[in-house]
Amino acid sequence: MKAMFASIPWRTIVHYGLHFVAPILLALFFRKDRRLKAYLVMLATMVVDVDHLFANPIFDPNRMSIGFHPLHSYYAIAVYVIMCFLPYEKMHWPWWLRAVGIGLVFHMFTDWQDFVLWQ
Repeated sequence: MKAMFASIPWRTIVHYGLHFVAPILLALFFRKDRRLKAYLVMLATMVVDVDHLFANPIFDPNRMSIGFHPLHSYYAIAVYVIMCFLPYEKMHWPWWLRAVGIGLVFHMFTDWQDFVLWQ
């Protein structure tokens, strides 16, 4: 039984589970009429991985993407965190910008855990 579970690629399952399933749970914190759109916006934040195309090699499972890729830099992450807490209603900005911030912060967490917890 133990050997059967050893062959399951848990790191990949957790990584992509966090990328695709966790935004569903996060979307539940949005108003009911905005949940689907919030989920889709958070999924769309995966486009942040476009900065991996500028690295050589493009994918390296032993490389920490946080702090390495430009859109995964600590400065960018600070902007993403700020996006989560801005008073969008007062500033008359679209509500979905908060979903973008939450999606990006959670994306960074997912990439961080993928390197730190599975090494």
